[in-house]
Amino acid sequence: MVSKLNNSLQGIECVFLDLDGTIYLGGELIPGAIDFLNRLKMKNIRFFFLSNNSSKSVDQYLAKLNGMSIPAEVDDIILSTHDLITWLKKNDVSETYLVGTQGMQEMLESVNIKTRSENPEYVLLGYDTEINYEKLSMASFHLHRGVKLVASHPDMVCPSPFGGLPDNGAFMALFEATTGAIPTHICGKPNPAMILHKIEELGLEPQRCAMIGDRLYTDIEMAKRANVNGILVLSGEATMEDIEVSSQDPDLVVNSVNELAR
Repeated sequence: MVSKLNNSLQGIECVFLDLDGTIYLGGELIPGAIDFLNRLKMKNIRFFFLSNNSSKSVDQYLAKLNGMSIPAEVDDIILSTHDLITWLKKNDVSETYLVGTQGMQEMLESVNIKTRSENPEYVLLGYDTEINYEKLSMASFHLHRGVKLVASHPDMVCPSPFGGLPDNGAFMALFEATTGAIPTHICGKPNPAMILHKIEELGLEPQRCAMIGDRLYTDIEMAKRANVNGILVLSGEATMEDIEVSSQDPDLVVNSVNELAR
C-alpha cells in the first residue's frame, strides 16, 4: 500500500471510480466531481469508471457520462456485465434466460450469448429496472426445475437522492424466497478480477492503485481482495455508523471525491 495515503493521492498512479453514489447520485453530479477528474488528469493519475450496475450497457453509460460533461470513452468503462460475459465464455455457456434490461441483453447477445433460451443452462440475474412479472415467473419456472442461477453483482440497494432502491441483492432474495435457489456464482464487485485484469494490462502495481466507492461490502471489500488502496466516500450508501460496525477498514474516508487529489 501507499504509505500514509492521504487526500492528495500522492503515490497513486491509477484509480477505479465507482459511479452511482461516488461520481453522481441518480441523475445529478456529486458537487465537485468534474473538478476532481480534472485534478486527476493534472496529476497524471489514470482513471476508469467501474460499476456493478448492470441495468445499462456500455453505450448507455457512455451517453450518460458524456451528457454530464464527463469526457469518457468505451475503454474507460468497466461493468459487472463484462465480468459476467467473461465467466460465461470461460464456462462455454451460450444458452441462458436473462432477467435484465434491454441494454444488458444487447451486450450479451452481441457476443453470441442467447438470453431467451427455452432450455437455458443458467438463469442470469441482472439489475433489471424494466422488471415485470413475466420475467419473474419464467425465471422461477426454470429455477424450480433445477436450472442454476448466476448474478451479475450482489448489491442490495441502488443509491438515490430519495434513499436506497431495490437492487440485484434484493432480487436474489426474492428468488431464494420463491424457489430456494441461490446463485452458484456472483460476478462484479467484490470479485478482485474485475480490476486486476486492467492493472495487469497496464503493468501497474496494485499497491499504487486505488478503488474509490461508497459501499463497504463491494468497493472496499474488492480493494482489500485486490490489494489496492480502498477509499470510501460518504456521498452514497455508507455512513460513519456503517464503518463502526463493519469488518472492512478503508484506507481513507472522505465526504466525497471533492476532497481528493488536492
